[in-house]
Amino acid sequence: MKLAATLMPLLLLGACNGTEQGNPVQTEAFDGIAASETVYLTGTEPFWSAELANGEALYKTPENIDGLRFPTSRFAGLNGVAFSGMAEGQRFDATVTPGECSDGMSDRTYPFTVTLLLGEEQRTGCAWTDLQPYSGPETP
Repeated sequence: MKLAATLMPLLLLGACNGTEQGNPVQTEAFDGIAASETVYLTGTEPFWSAELANGEALYKTPENIDGLRFPTSRFAGLNGVAFSGMAEGQRFDATVTPGECSDGMSDRTYPFTVTLLLGEEQRTGCAWTDLQPYSGPETP
C-alpha cells in the first residue's frame, strides 16, 4: 500500500503528457511574432513609445520626440519575445506577450502587452506589429 501511494503521483504526472490542468504546456519557443516583423510599443503614465526592427530600437518620449536609436537583441521565450539593449547607459528590456490590451486612452485594442524595464523603472503598455495591427481608430 505504501508503494502504491508513492508511485501514484508519478503515474498521474506521466498521465498529464504535456498538459497542465487540461491546457497544453508550452515547450517550444514563442513563434507568434516573426523576427522579420516590426514591433511597436506604446505606454502611458509616463507616455513613451518604441519601434523595434532589424536589431534596433527607436525609443521616444514627449521630452525626446526625435527619439533615441540603439541596437537590441531579440530572444523568443516560451510565451513571448524579449528585446534587450542599452539606452544611454540604462538597460532597456522589453517583454512582449500575447494578450488583448487597452492603452486606456483610446478605443484601440492591441494584440500584445508589453512590460518595459528601463534602468530601474518598470513601465507597462501595449504592442502590435506591422503584420498584427491594433483594432480601432487610426487617430485616437
